[in-house]
Amino acid sequence: MTKTFALRLKPGEDLRKGIESFVKANDIKAGWIVSCAGSLTDYSIRFANQQGASKGQGHFEIVSLTGTVSVNGSHMHISISDSTGKTIGGHLLDSNKVYTTAEIILQQSDEYIFTREKDGTTPWEELQIKKKDQ
Repeated sequence: MTKTFALRLKPGEDLRKGIESFVKANDIKAGWIVSCAGSLTDYSIRFANQQGASKGQGHFEIVSLTGTVSVNGSHMHISISDSTGKTIGGHLLDSNKVYTTAEIILQQSDEYIFTREKDGTTPWEELQIKKKDQ
């Protein structure tokens, strides 16, 4: 069965921490982001194949937010655009501050449990999908 959640983060809240807090409070073990509309004043994104964060301040629209979420670890990517429409995106880190709002729809499945573990295919902890009845 799939369950749908809706949440709104308010000005000044941290986007990633807010989502992770909601996931923990609702004990979501296998979830994903359906939609997010909102804006940021500060961003902290890790671009592809880079070690550290790229940071900036200003006013940015959240163009896209996607990923898997779980009490066992989450993996989210974000795209944001500035006032000229220039768009950047990458791995969502902490320190992305909401400007006016972040309206987020999440869904979860009660059939699976998502974990993040090293499996030898990459040097990182990657998504592992397990059936709940196993």
